[in-house]
Amino acid sequence: MPERRQALEEIDPFWCPAWPITWQRAYATARQWWLESDGRVDWTVLPVETVFEGEQLGRWVQTQRAGWPGLEDDQQDLLAAIGIEEDQELMAAKAAAEAKPKVSRTDRFQLHLAALTAFVEREGHARVPRAHKTPEGLSLGAWLNNTKARRAKLGAEQLGQLEALGVAW
Repeated sequence: MPERRQALEEIDPFWCPAWPITWQRAYATARQWWLESDGRVDWTVLPVETVFEGEQLGRWVQTQRAGWPGLEDDQQDLLAAIGIEEDQELMAAKAAAEAKPKVSRTDRFQLHLAALTAFVEREGHARVPRAHKTPEGLSLGAWLNNTKARRAKLGAEQLGQLEALGVAW
């Protein structure tokens, strides 16, 4: 048996891959597309609707590019050999989103409460129009409307702070 396995691996090192056979089948289809195009394929502009040999090739390529970090090293090597690479723009956007500091619900409440306080001082009332936005870009009117709708979820301190500003329930 070891001789047979070795013979198979000499023919195709990926005859028995660690990943799903459906992935291997889709890769074979992508490789066939690449071969038939003489290696002149720009995978970055392949329409997501592209179907080849019955395989949703465009969707599959997009998924591989987007999920690059989750692929095995051998899968990445196979894809790179036919010109499919990680989606750099998507990875940069994900990294930026992950680097963005998380703001707690309490912090968001305090941020909007400060904006509401400034509004009340400037306007003399707490009747904020729904579409009102602060110069900093906070949707103060929508926040106040949503806060009123979720009044039951507010703590006693938060309710007191809003009532002190003249918020009518």
